[in-house]
Amino acid sequence: MASNATIFKATLQVSDMDRQYYQDHTLTLARHPSETDERMMMRLLAFVLHAHEALAFGRGLSTEDEPDLWQKDLTGAIDRWIEVGQREEKSLRQACGKAKQVYLYTYGGRGADQWWEKNQANLARLHNLTVINLPLDGSRALAQLAQSSMQLECTVQEGQVWVADGTNTLHLELTVLKNASAQFGH
Repeated sequence: MASNATIFKATLQVSDMDRQYYQDHTLTLARHPSETDERMMMRLLAFVLHAHEALAFGRGLSTEDEPDLWQKDLTGAIDRWIEVGQREEKSLRQACGKAKQVYLYTYGGRGADQWWEKNQANLARLHNLTVINLPLDGSRALAQLAQSSMQLECTVQEGQVWVADGTNTLHLELTVLKNASAQFGH
């Protein structure tokens, strides 16, 4: 963690009905000075969607050879490589060569749409890549939940997500822009 990072603590109660995964997680997130609350909360959402005891955050924005999150098996092989934002095609291609499954979560409204239009054809060749977008109103609402200490109840069902902090409940609808080929299932 960078020494000038802002530290956030999150206690997540994850109920993923799609995967029959029900677990609590206590996380420490370091928000890089150049990272927004919106991006940090997108990393947290990506954690919720792939929650697993072996899922871990990478070292952050300043480390190019690590993803935002990853899950390794007991041999050290990378099962899941998870990125947030609008990545370059080259870095996604490299990630697809290193990991069994690669997930990219885009957000930001028009900027994300333009990025997808520009990169869609080249990314179609990456058979183990899944690209998912969260509309701008969803990512902005998620950013409003950012607190230095968070307790969130997260429910995932049929590709939809509900995030509650005890006061507010968000309903987030993600759009799958590209699915990995069938042999690289979820």
